[in-house]
Amino acid sequence: MPPRFISAGYDYDERQPAAKLFGRRRTIHQLFGGGKVADIVLWRNKHLSGVILAGVTVTWFLFEVVEYHFLTLLCQFLIAAMLLIFIWSNGAALLDRSPPKIPEIILSERTFREFAIYLHARLSRFLVIFQNVAMGRDLRLFLLVIASLWIISVVGSFFSSLNLLYLGYLCIQILPALYERYEREVDHLAYMGSRDLRRLFHRFDANVLNKIPRGPIKEKKYR
Repeated sequence: MPPRFISAGYDYDERQPAAKLFGRRRTIHQLFGGGKVADIVLWRNKHLSGVILAGVTVTWFLFEVVEYHFLTLLCQFLIAAMLLIFIWSNGAALLDRSPPKIPEIILSERTFREFAIYLHARLSRFLVIFQNVAMGRDLRLFLLVIASLWIISVVGSFFSSLNLLYLGYLCIQILPALYERYEREVDHLAYMGSRDLRRLFHRFDANVLNKIPRGPIKEKKYR
C-alpha cells in the first residue's frame, strides 16, 4: 500500500516533517534555472520537449543503430537543405513572395546573444562550484564527488560515448519530471530509508564496533 499523508509536509506514521530530497529548499523548477530550460526538462512545454526528445532519439538511432558516419550524414543533410532552399527560393519568386532568410530564422542576433549569456552564466557557476569543491573545504563532499566521478568513469568504459550521452539525456528529460509529479511520495520514501539506514548503523556501531577491544590510550607527557 503506498504511503499516505495527513497534511502537507507530514507523514502518517510518525508525523515528522517530510524532509526534501538532498535537503533542498528550492523547487525542482528553480533548481533548473526557472526559465525555458526548466520548462523543457520538466515538460512544461510538452510540444518543444517532445520535439527535442524525438530529435535526440533520431540522432542516436542514426549514429548508433544504423551506424551512419557523421561526415556522411552532414553532407547528405546539407544536400537536402540546399535542394529545399532551391525549391523554396524559386517557388517564392514565381509566387511573388520574399525568399527565405535562413540566418534570421536560425541564428537571429537576439537568440544567439541570449543563449551565449545563459551558457556563460552556467559555465561560470559550474567553475565556481568546481573550485569550491576541489579546494576541499567540505571534505565529505570532496570525497563524494571523487567517488562519483570514478564510478561514472568505470560505467563509461562499458558504453560508447554516444550511448552514455543519450542515457544521460533520457535521465535528465524523464527523472526530474517524474520526481516533480510524485515529489511527496519520493521524499517520504527517501526520509524513511535514510532513517532506517541511520538506525542500522547505530545498531551496528553498538553491537559490533563498540565491542572491539581496544588497547589503553597512553597519555603523552609534554615538557
